[in-house]
Amino acid sequence: MEIKSIGIVGAGQMGNGIAHVMALAGYDVMLNDINQETLSAAMETMARNMDRQVSREKISADEQKNALGRITTTTTLTDLGQTDLVIEAATERETVKQAIFEDLIPHLKPSTILTSNTSSISITRLASRTDRPERFMGFHFMNPVPVMQLVELIRGIATDEATFSACKTVVDRLNKTAASAEDFPGFIVNRILMPMINEAVYTLYEGVGNVKSIDSSMKLGANHPMGPLELADFIGLDTCLAIMNVLHDGLADTKYRPCPLLTKYVEAGWLGRKTQRGFYDYRGETPVPTR
Repeated sequence: MEIKSIGIVGAGQMGNGIAHVMALAGYDVMLNDINQETLSAAMETMARNMDRQVSREKISADEQKNALGRITTTTTLTDLGQTDLVIEAATERETVKQAIFEDLIPHLKPSTILTSNTSSISITRLASRTDRPERFMGFHFMNPVPVMQLVELIRGIATDEATFSACKTVVDRLNKTAASAEDFPGFIVNRILMPMINEAVYTLYEGVGNVKSIDSSMKLGANHPMGPLELADFIGLDTCLAIMNVLHDGLADTKYRPCPLLTKYVEAGWLGRKTQRGFYDYRGETPVPTR
């Protein structure tokens, strides 16, 4: 299975990051989103991020120009049908992902590999709703995609070896590192990371420490580059809550129960950096803790 063209569903933070690295690696990329403004913003973000790479001599100006030239955008999902590999990077809601696959499947080539960038949802269950469970798998990039080295590759119960090998070849071409994870809720990274973030929110909720003291303690005491509450804001509190709910429902263990304070922030629409308020308020020149 030689992959030459990549279709990406969703032009948000993850989708445009995936498009960025794929184009730099020489793949032809078609980026889809339902919103033209989101697509335009994604192209601007990729150009700006590549400008930064040029200034740091990570890539040349010609490499940037060629990469941006390999990316086309479309608001029509079915345009992705002729690509060799489709990576779904839509919102972390299973019903949304299933609807995307159902709309896309009739237009795919028989050989197209279908993947999801989900950070926690069952690959086997997603695959079972498609016409190609043997050519379906999880392709989970870390955020921010151009910076982070790891990609989790998750087989569903029906995923065949040729599909896994083809996706592993793509990861190698990106000069990233693949980790093979079993299809259990949260896979590897989020199975470990999200309960830590949730516990940090409980620590705040119970008054053990405030936002600043919790983040400072983990940065200075555990040598983490970002505090857990700062990281939650960066990921998006709605995404953190969605993953915790998947862990709680899928593993049926109370230790994965989402903290009520996390739920309250999401209900308030305080989702972190993307809404300018979360555990920090980002509307000023410097972030200010909200608790």
